[in-house]
Amino acid sequence: MLLAIDIGNSNVSVGIHRDGTWLHQWRIQTVRERMPDEYGVFVRSFFEQAGMKPEQTAQAIISSVVPQLTLGMTQMVERQTGKPPLLLRYGVDTGIAIETDHPQATGNDLVANAVAGWHHFHANCIVVNFGTATTLTAVAAPGRMLGVSIAAGLATTADALAGKAAQLAHIPLAGPPSAIGRNTEHSMQSGLVLGHVAMVEGLIDRMRVELPNAQVIATGGLVNILAPLTTYFDAVDPWLTLEGLRLIAERNRE
Repeated sequence: MLLAIDIGNSNVSVGIHRDGTWLHQWRIQTVRERMPDEYGVFVRSFFEQAGMKPEQTAQAIISSVVPQLTLGMTQMVERQTGKPPLLLRYGVDTGIAIETDHPQATGNDLVANAVAGWHHFHANCIVVNFGTATTLTAVAAPGRMLGVSIAAGLATTADALAGKAAQLAHIPLAGPPSAIGRNTEHSMQSGLVLGHVAMVEGLIDRMRVELPNAQVIATGGLVNILAPLTTYFDAVDPWLTLEGLRLIAERNRE
Protein backbone atom coordinates (compact mmCIF):
# COMPACT_ATOMS: atom_id res chain seq x y z
CA MET A 1 0.00 0.00 0.00
CA LEU A 2 1.25 3.45 -0.94
CA LEU A 3 0.71 6.72 0.92
CA ALA A 4 1.24 9.77 -1.33
CA ILE A 5 1.23 13.35 -0.04
CA ASP A 6 1.51 16.51 -2.13
CA ILE A 7 2.09 19.65 -0.06
CA GLY A 8 0.99 22.65 -2.09
CA ASN A 9 0.65 26.32 -1.26
CA SER A 10 -3.14 26.14 -0.93
CA ASN A 11 -3.88 22.47 -0.27
CA VAL A 12 -2.29 19.30 1.01
CA SER A 13 -3.44 16.35 -1.11
CA VAL A 14 -3.31 12.86 0.40
CA GLY A 15 -3.95 9.56 -1.35
CA ILE A 16 -3.89 5.86 -0.46
CA HIS A 17 -3.18 3.47 -3.34
CA ARG A 18 -3.41 -0.31 -3.26
CA ASP A 19 -3.80 -3.15 -5.75
CA GLY A 20 -3.74 -0.91 -8.81
CA THR A 21 -6.31 1.63 -7.66
CA TRP A 22 -6.66 4.75 -5.54
CA LEU A 23 -8.73 3.73 -2.54
CA HIS A 24 -9.19 7.24 -1.17
CA GLN A 25 -8.00 10.78 -1.91
CA TRP A 26 -8.43 13.89 0.24
CA ARG A 27 -7.56 17.57 0.26
CA ILE A 28 -7.06 19.75 3.33
CA GLN A 29 -6.09 23.41 3.51
CA THR A 30 -2.40 24.17 3.78
CA VAL A 31 -1.73 26.05 7.01
CA ARG A 32 1.96 26.85 7.41
CA GLU A 33 1.59 27.46 11.14
CA ARG A 34 -0.03 24.06 11.73
CA MET A 35 2.26 21.65 13.56
CA PRO A 36 3.24 18.36 11.87
CA ASP A 37 1.44 16.38 14.58
CA GLU A 38 -1.75 18.24 13.69
CA TYR A 39 -1.39 17.08 10.10
CA GLY A 40 -0.69 13.64 11.55
CA VAL A 41 -4.14 13.64 13.15
CA PHE A 42 -5.65 14.24 9.70
CA VAL A 43 -3.57 11.48 8.14
CA ARG A 44 -4.53 8.97 10.81
CA SER A 45 -8.20 9.90 10.46
CA PHE A 46 -7.95 9.39 6.71
CA PHE A 47 -6.66 5.87 7.26
CA GLU A 48 -9.49 5.23 9.71
CA GLN A 49 -12.01 6.39 7.10
CA ALA A 50 -10.47 3.90 4.69
CA GLY A 51 -10.65 1.13 7.27
CA MET A 52 -6.87 0.80 7.51
CA LYS A 53 -3.96 1.77 9.72
CA PRO A 54 -0.89 3.85 8.79
CA GLU A 55 1.32 0.96 9.89
CA GLN A 56 0.02 -1.04 6.92
CA THR A 57 1.80 1.36 4.54
CA ALA A 58 4.45 -0.39 2.46
CA GLN A 59 5.79 2.80 0.87
CA ALA A 60 5.26 6.56 1.21
CA ILE A 61 6.21 9.49 -0.99
CA ILE A 62 6.04 13.24 -0.36
CA SER A 63 6.24 16.21 -2.70
CA SER A 64 6.42 19.68 -1.17
CA VAL A 65 6.66 23.25 -2.42
CA VAL A 66 6.31 24.64 1.12
CA PRO A 67 9.81 24.38 2.64
CA GLN A 68 8.72 25.21 6.18
CA LEU A 69 6.47 22.13 6.22
CA THR A 70 8.73 19.66 4.40
CA LEU A 71 10.91 18.36 7.23
CA GLY A 72 8.15 18.17 9.82
CA MET A 73 5.79 16.36 7.44
CA THR A 74 8.52 13.91 6.47
CA GLN A 75 9.19 13.11 10.13
CA MET A 76 5.46 12.84 10.84
CA VAL A 77 4.94 10.29 8.06
CA GLU A 78 7.84 8.20 9.34
CA ARG A 79 6.35 8.23 12.83
CA GLN A 80 2.90 7.31 11.56
CA THR A 81 3.95 4.56 9.15
CA GLY A 82 7.22 3.36 10.65
CA LYS A 83 8.96 3.93 7.31
CA PRO A 84 10.92 6.93 5.98
CA PRO A 85 9.06 8.40 3.01
CA LEU A 86 10.67 9.06 -0.35
CA LEU A 87 10.99 12.84 -0.68
CA LEU A 88 10.67 14.00 -4.27
CA ARG A 89 13.58 16.30 -5.04
CA TYR A 90 16.29 16.86 -7.61
CA GLY A 91 18.18 13.64 -8.27
CA VAL A 92 15.29 11.23 -7.66
CA ASP A 93 14.68 8.88 -10.59
CA THR A 94 11.47 10.16 -12.22
CA GLY A 95 11.73 8.38 -15.55
CA ILE A 96 11.70 11.62 -17.56
CA ALA A 97 14.39 14.14 -18.47
CA ILE A 98 14.07 17.60 -16.88
CA GLU A 99 15.34 19.97 -19.58
CA THR A 100 14.61 23.30 -17.92
CA ASP A 101 17.52 25.72 -17.50
CA HIS A 102 17.76 24.94 -13.79
CA PRO A 103 16.40 21.41 -13.15
CA GLN A 104 17.34 21.55 -9.49
CA ALA A 105 15.01 24.53 -9.02
CA THR A 106 12.03 23.08 -10.90
CA GLY A 107 8.97 22.65 -8.69
CA ASN A 108 8.40 19.11 -7.46
CA ASP A 109 4.68 19.30 -8.21
CA LEU A 110 5.47 20.31 -11.79
CA VAL A 111 7.76 17.31 -12.16
CA ALA A 112 5.09 14.96 -10.78
CA ASN A 113 2.54 16.45 -13.19
CA ALA A 114 4.95 16.03 -16.10
CA VAL A 115 5.50 12.38 -15.20
CA ALA A 116 1.78 11.69 -14.97
CA GLY A 117 0.98 13.60 -18.17
CA TRP A 118 3.64 11.73 -20.12
CA HIS A 119 2.42 8.36 -18.85
CA HIS A 120 -1.17 9.29 -19.69
CA PHE A 121 -0.49 10.14 -23.35
CA HIS A 122 3.01 8.84 -24.20
CA ALA A 123 3.10 11.74 -26.66
CA ASN A 124 3.68 15.49 -26.70
CA CYS A 125 1.47 16.94 -23.99
CA ILE A 126 0.68 19.97 -21.86
CA VAL A 127 -0.36 19.61 -18.23
CA VAL A 128 -2.52 22.47 -16.94
CA ASN A 129 -2.68 22.73 -13.15
CA PHE A 130 -5.23 25.09 -11.60
CA GLY A 131 -3.95 25.89 -8.11
CA THR A 132 -2.53 28.88 -6.24
CA ALA A 133 -0.72 29.43 -9.53
CA THR A 134 -2.01 28.25 -12.88
CA THR A 135 0.80 26.35 -14.56
CA LEU A 136 1.16 24.82 -18.01
CA THR A 137 3.92 22.22 -18.20
CA ALA A 138 5.19 21.15 -21.62
CA VAL A 139 6.38 17.57 -22.08
CA ALA A 140 7.80 16.27 -25.36
CA ALA A 141 8.31 12.71 -26.56
CA PRO A 142 10.00 10.55 -25.45
CA GLY A 143 9.51 11.97 -21.95
CA ARG A 144 11.28 15.35 -21.84
CA MET A 145 9.99 18.11 -19.58
CA LEU A 146 10.76 21.20 -21.66
CA GLY A 147 9.49 24.02 -19.47
CA VAL A 148 6.54 25.72 -17.83
CA SER A 149 4.31 28.77 -18.09
CA ILE A 150 3.30 30.16 -14.69
CA ALA A 151 0.46 32.62 -14.08
CA ALA A 152 -1.43 33.76 -11.00
CA GLY A 153 -4.17 31.28 -10.18
CA LEU A 154 -7.85 32.11 -10.48
CA ALA A 155 -8.48 32.39 -6.73
CA THR A 156 -5.25 34.37 -6.29
CA THR A 157 -6.32 36.83 -8.99
CA ALA A 158 -9.85 37.14 -7.59
CA ASP A 159 -8.50 37.86 -4.09
CA ALA A 160 -6.15 40.50 -5.46
CA LEU A 161 -8.93 42.23 -7.38
CA ALA A 162 -11.32 42.28 -4.43
CA GLY A 163 -8.54 43.48 -2.15
CA LYS A 164 -7.54 46.39 -4.39
CA ALA A 165 -10.93 47.57 -5.67
CA ALA A 166 -13.09 49.09 -2.93
CA GLN A 167 -16.40 48.49 -4.71
CA LEU A 168 -15.68 44.92 -5.85
CA ALA A 169 -16.39 42.14 -3.38
CA HIS A 170 -15.42 38.47 -3.33
CA ILE A 171 -17.64 36.47 -5.69
CA PRO A 172 -18.40 32.78 -6.27
CA LEU A 173 -15.80 31.39 -8.66
CA ALA A 174 -18.14 30.03 -11.32
CA GLY A 175 -18.89 30.64 -14.96
CA PRO A 176 -21.35 33.50 -15.62
CA PRO A 177 -24.55 33.00 -17.62
CA SER A 178 -23.04 35.06 -20.45
CA ALA A 179 -19.79 36.76 -21.35
CA ILE A 180 -21.53 40.13 -21.23
CA GLY A 181 -22.13 40.66 -17.52
CA ARG A 182 -25.25 42.59 -16.58
CA ASN A 183 -24.47 42.97 -12.89
CA THR A 184 -21.29 43.27 -10.86
CA GLU A 185 -21.08 39.59 -9.91
CA HIS A 186 -21.58 38.31 -13.46
CA SER A 187 -19.26 40.97 -14.84
CA MET A 188 -16.51 39.87 -12.48
CA GLN A 189 -17.14 36.21 -13.27
CA SER A 190 -16.85 37.01 -16.95
CA GLY A 191 -13.56 38.81 -16.56
CA LEU A 192 -12.05 36.54 -13.92
CA VAL A 193 -13.35 33.07 -14.76
CA LEU A 194 -13.89 33.28 -18.51
CA GLY A 195 -10.84 35.52 -18.79
CA HIS A 196 -8.75 32.90 -16.98
CA VAL A 197 -9.96 30.20 -19.34
CA ALA A 198 -9.21 32.41 -22.35
CA MET A 199 -5.69 33.02 -21.04
CA VAL A 200 -5.09 29.27 -20.70
CA GLU A 201 -6.48 28.61 -24.18
CA GLY A 202 -4.21 31.30 -25.61
CA LEU A 203 -1.15 29.84 -23.89
CA ILE A 204 -2.02 26.36 -25.15
CA ASP A 205 -2.25 27.72 -28.70
CA ARG A 206 1.15 29.38 -28.38
CA MET A 207 2.74 26.32 -26.79
CA ARG A 208 1.43 24.08 -29.56
CA VAL A 209 3.38 26.16 -32.07
CA GLU A 210 6.54 25.03 -30.26
CA LEU A 211 5.19 21.59 -29.29
CA PRO A 212 3.15 20.31 -32.26
CA ASN A 213 0.09 18.14 -31.73
CA ALA A 214 0.36 18.38 -27.96
CA GLN A 215 -2.56 16.85 -26.10
CA VAL A 216 -3.76 18.57 -22.94
CA ILE A 217 -4.67 17.21 -19.52
CA ALA A 218 -5.96 19.44 -16.73
CA THR A 219 -5.74 19.03 -12.97
CA GLY A 220 -5.73 20.97 -9.70
CA GLY A 221 -8.14 22.08 -7.01
CA LEU A 222 -10.11 24.40 -9.32
CA VAL A 223 -10.22 22.14 -12.38
CA ASN A 224 -13.83 21.08 -11.84
CA ILE A 225 -14.88 24.74 -12.07
CA LEU A 226 -12.87 25.61 -15.16
CA ALA A 227 -12.75 22.43 -17.26
CA PRO A 228 -16.45 22.58 -18.28
CA LEU A 229 -15.87 26.06 -19.75
CA THR A 230 -13.45 24.98 -22.49
CA THR A 231 -13.07 22.30 -25.15
CA TYR A 232 -9.27 22.44 -25.08
CA PHE A 233 -8.74 19.59 -22.61
CA ASP A 234 -8.34 16.03 -23.87
CA ALA A 235 -8.45 14.68 -20.32
CA VAL A 236 -9.22 15.91 -16.82
CA ASP A 237 -7.84 14.36 -13.62
CA PRO A 238 -8.18 16.38 -10.39
CA TRP A 239 -5.66 14.07 -8.67
CA LEU A 240 -3.03 13.92 -11.41
CA THR A 241 -0.19 15.07 -9.13
CA LEU A 242 -0.76 12.12 -6.80
CA GLU A 243 -0.70 9.79 -9.80
CA GLY A 244 2.66 11.24 -10.79
CA LEU A 245 3.94 10.61 -7.27
CA ARG A 246 2.71 7.02 -7.48
CA LEU A 247 4.59 6.45 -10.73
CA ILE A 248 7.77 7.92 -9.25
CA ALA A 249 7.40 5.84 -6.10
CA GLU A 250 7.11 2.68 -8.21
CA ARG A 251 10.38 3.51 -9.98
CA ASN A 252 12.12 3.96 -6.65
CA ARG A 253 10.67 0.98 -4.79
CA GLU A 254 13.33 -0.83 -2.76
